[in-house]
Amino acid sequence: MTDHPADPAPAAAFDRHMLEALVCPATHSTLHYDAARQELVSRAAGLAFPIRAGIPIMLVGEARQIRADD
Repeated sequence: MTDHPADPAPAAAFDRHMLEALVCPATHSTLHYDAARQELVSRAAGLAFPIRAGIPIMLVGEARQIRADD
């Protein structure tokens, strides 16, 4: 018998506790989770890092430039 729940979270779910361990690769500043866009946002760098299949893609070349009103 295992201690795991019968219905694990979907593979695409992002573990928000992971956010505490991640920082912006460009500025080393904190990141903010945008659930609607499935991105981790670095306001300091003006970049949004995509989350694909529950995995944050922390590459500057994969990030989207954000505007001040994003």
